Amino acid sequence: MLQTIKDFYMSTGFANITPGQILMILVSFVLLYLAIKRGFEPLLLVPIAFGMFLTNLPLAGLMAEPILGADGKVETIGGLLHYLYQGDHLGIFPPLIFLGVGAMTDFGPLIANPKSLLLGAAAQFGIFVTFLGAIASGLFTPSEAASIGIIGGADGPTAIFLSSKLAPHLLGSIAVAAYSYMALVPVIQPPIMKLLTTKAERKIKMKQLRHVSKLEKIIFPILATLIVSLIVPPAAALVGMLMLGNLFKESGAVSRLTDTAQNALMNIVTIFLGVTVGATASAEAFLNIKTLAIMCLGVVAFAIGTAAGVLLAKLMNKVTKDPINPLIGSAGVSAVPMAARVSQVVGQKEDPSNFLLMHAMGPNVAGVIGSAVSAGVLLSLFSNF
Repeated sequence: MLQTIKDFYMSTGFANITPGQILMILVSFVLLYLAIKRGFEPLLLVPIAFGMFLTNLPLAGLMAEPILGADGKVETIGGLLHYLYQGDHLGIFPPLIFLGVGAMTDFGPLIANPKSLLLGAAAQFGIFVTFLGAIASGLFTPSEAASIGIIGGADGPTAIFLSSKLAPHLLGSIAVAAYSYMALVPVIQPPIMKLLTTKAERKIKMKQLRHVSKLEKIIFPILATLIVSLIVPPAAALVGMLMLGNLFKESGAVSRLTDTAQNALMNIVTIFLGVTVGATASAEAFLNIKTLAIMCLGVVAFAIGTAAGVLLAKLMNKVTKDPINPLIGSAGVSAVPMAARVSQVVGQKEDPSNFLLMHAMGPNVAGVIGSAVSAGVLLSLFSNF
């Protein structure tokens, strides 16, 4: 009887849990607290944190790969999350997320103020500085460094898409870092924005944007897809899906497809993507020096991208006729619409009558395009390394 009890105990997770798994489960609880109690982007952090929790449960095998026999037949079926993860590994989920983002995005502020493209481009500066830093560390190959650098774009789907192509073994660490920093935009960006701007600059009121016609909004996604895909072909999957979703929205001819892309499809893919991203953060894969370096480099990338956008906006304010509030430069990172909301909140703390949200949306949506283009450039340069 005692032996039976002992055998049962040894088959439970209590007897097999490791210190590393305990630590990762505690980390998942912290992320759940930040998402649920503090409201840090719960749509992202709740599925990611719970996926991290699930993958670190001992003996659960939710990310286990199938085991094949000598005859090639499946002897042991893999875990549920392993199969869902193939949407990340094969680069399927990120373009679908972009389809939904496009269906919810208004490119009007960007069309009305094309100079916003420069701010979106400036915010990608963090990607390439961090790439060089990762190379200089001596810990990473060029392909791995490129995948780490893309965290600076603050675009989780793009980070997953690029990592799945260039450094699939680091996908978990990179994705968790990218999504964690995206969720922490309201915490990370304001101190940088305030450090680099004066009180007077934060109070600058911008000229109202011009009206953008429906025809312009319909032509834009078609033209943007054509130009970007011809210049950077590897970016076509992300930019094409982004612009297809936007064309659904702006054409007004396919309301059912627009509704599906904005709601049902977006929600389903977000659940699958979030849970499987979290599920890659097992103790064995996550608790090592490379992961620590990725987390540190990721926040550096994000900070540099934010700072570069603000500094370029300060420069543009000096040389352009119409005033530009430098706070909108921080929205050049592609965390839509979080970064734009942060610009609005920081600006209104200085002057409650100042409304920067629509102005900040220009750089914000430009950042989405910019991060996809940056990923395409890096993919072109390092796909053979």
